[in-house]
Amino acid sequence: MISRRRRATVPYASATSGASARDEITKILRRFGAESIGFMDDFAKHEVLLAFTHRGRRVELRANAQGWAAMYLRANPYTYRKRGTRPQYENEALRQGLVAVNSILRDWIKGQMVAVECGIMSFEAVFIGHMLLQDGRTMLDRVRETGMLPAPDEEKVVDLKR
Repeated sequence: MISRRRRATVPYASATSGASARDEITKILRRFGAESIGFMDDFAKHEVLLAFTHRGRRVELRANAQGWAAMYLRANPYTYRKRGTRPQYENEALRQGLVAVNSILRDWIKGQMVAVECGIMSFEAVFIGHMLLQDGRTMLDRVRETGMLPAPDEEKVVDLKR
């Protein structure tokens, strides 16, 4: 019997349309009372920006496709059996990442809005890190500047593996 190696599945690898995910995000946010909603694709940074205003509070969420593409390439590395060259394969993963991040944003927004609607969390608790200050920076960027958050390479405060 020939054993077949099972391929690792990557969430959103089969996502086909960023447009439908964006339409659903718009419906969810409009139902919640958002006054303005916009999307912007930054092709140089491989990033999608979702910006909206709710009760005068401006919120910006950024989703970078490079992270998704890296996850995909770890699970499905390039081999000589793949069609095309390694750069073509990596560019295709990045292209799919730009589609996938729209679906990821949709699911994240949907989950957060349900939490707010159920009273599990407040709007502010869900989005405070992404709310914009008067100078255009997010709250998270401001908190990082103050040094209140540990640096990414510092040891974690709570290590669950111990």
